[in-house]
Amino acid sequence: MLFDFDQVPAFLIACAVVIVTPGVDAFLLLRTSLRSGTRAGLLALGGIHTAAAVQVGLVISGLGVVLARYPMVLVALRWIGAGYLLYLAISITRGLIRRTADTPEEVMSARPFRQGFLTNITNPKMILFSLAFLPQFIGSGEPAPQLAMLAVVFLGLAAVWELMIVLAASRVAGKLKRPGVTTALDAVCAAVFLTMSVGLVL
Repeated sequence: MLFDFDQVPAFLIACAVVIVTPGVDAFLLLRTSLRSGTRAGLLALGGIHTAAAVQVGLVISGLGVVLARYPMVLVALRWIGAGYLLYLAISITRGLIRRTADTPEEVMSARPFRQGFLTNITNPKMILFSLAFLPQFIGSGEPAPQLAMLAVVFLGLAAVWELMIVLAASRVAGKLKRPGVTTALDAVCAAVFLTMSVGLVL
């Protein structure tokens, strides 16, 4: 495996820019951790990265290229992802109307993991990102091992950043659990998920 180590600084800088840019995953982690605490945030984080690992695995195995060659598959994935984000936005809005909170059973269950997994796995941007971004930093050796190494580094850095989001949000959660604050947070998250849902299909 001939990896071009001269590319490492550029790769790390590019990773940092991509990772700190707010997206669906970050907003989901922020809301989950603020409303339900560290455990729920970590479960959502686990779901997100399980799905991300699956998508990166598809790219490394070559199936990502196959998917990219069939636009209708990606279009279908976009609509599925948009539908799930719309579902989250509607669920949050219904909670605002009914003034309901997450129950202890929901927090302790697999619901946060499931939400994190579905939010990420139904978003084809991870596959397209891996196809467009990671190959730029591959050397002259066998591509698959290099892709795997780059993906592990990227996902590891992303996990550290998102873990910081979970821990920071959980730490201030107690101070923000006032009706006005949680209502505003849910309204913002619902608007973000709705906007991103529309953005996926445009």
